[in-house]
Amino acid sequence: MSRHIQITFDAHDPRALSSFWREVLGYVHPGPPGVDLPAGADPLAAWEDFLARAGVPPEQRDTRSAIEDPAGHGPRLFFQQVPEDKTAKNRVHLDVRAAPGLRGQERMAALEAECDRLVALGATRTRRHEPAPPMSAGFIVMTDPEGNEFCLD
Repeated sequence: MSRHIQITFDAHDPRALSSFWREVLGYVHPGPPGVDLPAGADPLAAWEDFLARAGVPPEQRDTRSAIEDPAGHGPRLFFQQVPEDKTAKNRVHLDVRAAPGLRGQERMAALEAECDRLVALGATRTRRHEPAPPMSAGFIVMTDPEGNEFCLD
């Protein structure tokens, strides 16, 4: 039997970091449990209303956030607030497959275009690794707004 996974990020600002990754991956913020959101409704505003009605104090309302693949194929990403800063390199990171099936300069051009888009969203470019066949097709290492490493692959 296979398992479904959720990837959890420790964060200072779960809502902001989940919003960044929502844009990177094309994911969505799910609505609160038992709440039918009309088309075009803001799920984050719905969560704010839901938590207020549930009596959650304002200072605790932005301590968690999640995003999901709207097609239901990719893993759910969960973001939880922690007080400490990130202190070392990630032991696990995400590879964002931004150029599937492309090779050589066409691949690297597609990765560069995606890198530019993500930098505009708040990511930082760290370094580029050139293609080195047969072991590597080339990739770009980046960090999200809170310093978590990921690769454009």
